[in-house]
Amino acid sequence: MTEAEARAPGSRLEGPAAPEAGRRIDRRYVLAFLMITAALAAVEGTIVATAMPSIVASLGGFEYYSWVFAAYLLSQAVSTPIFGRLADIHGRKPVLLIGITAFLAASVACGFATSMPMLVFFRLLQGLGAGSTMTIVSTLAGDLYEVHERGRVQAYLSSVWGVSAVLGPLLGGALVEHANWSWIFWFNVPIGVIAIAGLRAFLHEEPVRRTAQLDLVSAGLLFVAIGAMMLLFTQGPVWGWPSSLALASLSAVAGWRFFTRQLRVSEPLISSETWNDRLLLLANVVTLGAGMLMIGLVTYSPTYVQGVMGYSPTIAGLTLTAMSFGWTLASAAAGRLVVPLGPALTGRLGGVFAFVGGLMYLLLTPERGPLWVAASSAVVGLGLGFLMTTTVVTIQTLVSWQRRGTATATNLLMRILGNSVGAALLGGVLNVALKRQVASMPGVGDSAAERATALAQIERLLTPGYEGTVDPGLNALLASGLHVAYIGVFSIGVVVLVLSFMLPRSRRLV
Repeated sequence: MTEAEARAPGSRLEGPAAPEAGRRIDRRYVLAFLMITAALAAVEGTIVATAMPSIVASLGGFEYYSWVFAAYLLSQAVSTPIFGRLADIHGRKPVLLIGITAFLAASVACGFATSMPMLVFFRLLQGLGAGSTMTIVSTLAGDLYEVHERGRVQAYLSSVWGVSAVLGPLLGGALVEHANWSWIFWFNVPIGVIAIAGLRAFLHEEPVRRTAQLDLVSAGLLFVAIGAMMLLFTQGPVWGWPSSLALASLSAVAGWRFFTRQLRVSEPLISSETWNDRLLLLANVVTLGAGMLMIGLVTYSPTYVQGVMGYSPTIAGLTLTAMSFGWTLASAAAGRLVVPLGPALTGRLGGVFAFVGGLMYLLLTPERGPLWVAASSAVVGLGLGFLMTTTVVTIQTLVSWQRRGTATATNLLMRILGNSVGAALLGGVLNVALKRQVASMPGVGDSAAERATALAQIERLLTPGYEGTVDPGLNALLASGLHVAYIGVFSIGVVVLVLSFMLPRSRRLV
């Protein structure tokens, strides 16, 4: 059955929110406002990364650095399959508008945070709203366009990450240097208002509701599994082995219960089609690895350029921007190649670039300067562009309309889960490395107060324009700690390369 036949009245793919069911839709306008909506999450990722050193310098709490990312990703990971399921049940448009509104409200609250724990809490709320954006945006693109058009359209959506990543670091650096870091969160508000107005005006759906129910028990199990795992990576080394063992056990049990429940319930959060098909399964696992690789760059590249190399937030943002150029170019190429060449070959191109980019970060030294960081980011961006576009087009093509929202959400969940695991794992590695190196410094003993004083001096390295006296050894200490994190980035690149070569070459998209 072709998609055109499947969408005919009475077909098995006719759904509650099929865009063809209501008034005629001008796909050009809808796509434009979907791209604006996608920009919310895209700008958020890069603009926060660039400003984080300044936020830490303002609020303190360097030990919470990774949790500003991890809390956002944790709630986004849990809410992504929920919003995907809700979109299959109640329609794409109403669920998307609610999600955008929640995201904007939390963004405003983030700007008013007066401490790092408060910021982490508001980021947790912000992630709940963000779970709707890319999930439903990508699902609607699959609804509106046929298989031979999806590669091109998904490349457009991926290019949003490129353009937003160009503007995000530059804007973040400018706001930090000339205004206040709070504006990096408030900047989202006008973008979101424009997106809501445009979608309300141009996206039309037939208001039909399915009788399926949302499995909140599965959502709770997923939250516990991911949350315990992230605590294990970030706090386990600090809390000691008994707590680490308890967290690992809790995460494993909750994760096992979650996946076994998905096989039993009639309306799972994660479609069984995703796990029963080898190509779809590998596509999601590759996305998981790519998400881990991505967060390693976004989180620590600005810190290295500012804290170790001593450049401004604007320069740090420009080095991260290079990743977006590579991502945009590769997404456009993958959109054209994935159908004629098949997902295996285009995915392997991404794996090769991911490996080479990870290797370049492994070889990074302060003497190589920001140009080396920019080149490394660009190469990793090429890998991410090929991988992300290939996997989402593959999944949307091989599943039915009624499962497309859930399947798309599952793929995005793997990306976000990769971000979450990567942020927590690499953050834990960095914290352990810094703790050991600070304790071994001359004049620093075992007391918590002395270690806190040394970490506070490291935070000064991240303050824009700081010209005070800082122990020169702290600069080398921060560089050494970040190098340990980049060893993890390179290891992830190796895994992504191996996974990409496991994609079956016999499968084609038709």
